[in-house]
Amino acid sequence: MTSATAHDYAWIRSSSWFRHALSSGYTLTLVRGVTPGDVMRVMAAEPQGTCTGVDAFLARQDELLDGTDYWEESFISGAFTVPGADGDWTLVLQHFEGGAGMQSRFLEALSAGGRAVVHSSNGGKPIHFFHWYEDGELRTTFEWPTARAGSTPDALNTVMREVGFVLSEEEHAAETHVDTKAAVFALAERLTGVRVTEELVRDAEYQLGHVPEEPDEDWTGIVIDITDAHGERLYKEFSRAEVDAAVERARAEANTPTVILGPSSPAP
Repeated sequence: MTSATAHDYAWIRSSSWFRHALSSGYTLTLVRGVTPGDVMRVMAAEPQGTCTGVDAFLARQDELLDGTDYWEESFISGAFTVPGADGDWTLVLQHFEGGAGMQSRFLEALSAGGRAVVHSSNGGKPIHFFHWYEDGELRTTFEWPTARAGSTPDALNTVMREVGFVLSEEEHAAETHVDTKAAVFALAERLTGVRVTEELVRDAEYQLGHVPEEPDEDWTGIVIDITDAHGERLYKEFSRAEVDAAVERARAEANTPTVILGPSSPAP
């Protein structure tokens, strides 16, 4: 196990790539003993060749978005081999709004007989996740380090404190501020032996795959049930037909040409 701490990942705050990752949404996955090609096959990704460098990878993602429906949720994954603890690992990078590129069913399959470590951000919003899978099982997961879940939610507590996390309100009051995202990178290194650097992400040769949009689940409606800080409750049920109609209206409005009236145009 390495001795990485949050301090070793201070570089992320001056990284143009990582600023883009936070704003667009990203998922970074490390999988032991599975080749990039096999990772793509598990995700049912359509091969898209290779490219060198993260800028080229992001350009391919932009090309995909330019040619698809605004609401489509397919995306490009980039993967490459990197040395780590107990052999080779595959680093999988995905830039995807929502930060949900690596589904749990993928991680269960990819970690069978091995290990997978994932961290992500949903893009533009303060929601960041960490997942540790071992032999197909979600062992530890959290959004906030003080609220952990999984089959062994406290198994990483000692290591989490070592990399810089505070795990209780009492510790938070006594400790100085720690960059929790840098601490997540360090925690991933502790579990994989893979040191992620600016140069590694910037210069890697990525094997690319187009991951298709997840199929729609069979659902009949949605329920909104929110209670605000003042105890006021909002409860509303919407049928699937109502949701579908609202989506179609939004699509139509998005496709309506924008008309800009000049100073000589007649009043509406």
